[in-house]
Amino acid sequence: MPKLWNETIEAHRRTVHDAILDATVELVGERGLLSVTMSQIAEKTGIGRATLYKYFPDVEAILLAWHGRMVAGHVEHLAQVKEREGDAGRRLEAMLETYALMHQRMARHGFGGDLVALLHRSEDVGRAQRRLHEMLRDTLADAVRAGDVRDDVPADELATFCLHALRAAVELSSEAAARRLVALTLAGLRAN
Repeated sequence: MPKLWNETIEAHRRTVHDAILDATVELVGERGLLSVTMSQIAEKTGIGRATLYKYFPDVEAILLAWHGRMVAGHVEHLAQVKEREGDAGRRLEAMLETYALMHQRMARHGFGGDLVALLHRSEDVGRAQRRLHEMLRDTLADAVRAGDVRDDVPADELATFCLHALRAAVELSSEAAARRLVALTLAGLRAN
């Protein structure tokens, strides 16, 4: 097949794939995790059920693919935030705030505990979480060297503390509350 033909087919497949992911997430937000069917997804996407099943075997697989796409985007965004900011303390604060707000916005769109528990089983999510942990650990180590963060706890442990503390933002109802959570987390990191 000519290269142009292959690229056109692949672009079409990506478009359909993305449309399926977006339609599913919209339906889950409207109806709840357990109320969405493959038939509803096919109808919302504007494709036949047989076509939908060529892409995904079930709703859970679609949600896992959507979450993988979202997590990869979040990690990339956090890497950009880290590179964009100036000194180590400001980079750390910007990363923590961005991470907390990402979680808080998920809750605002109806993606709470049940969905998060389902989606965090993915191997791709595990790799992304390790990358995020490493980025945060390195930023914390820079902040320790700059004297902005306590040095009595290893940066690796501090990164774990931050990630777990800020995941609580998924339970918060406002961005202001998420920012207060970041301020509290930063207070726990400050050098004495």
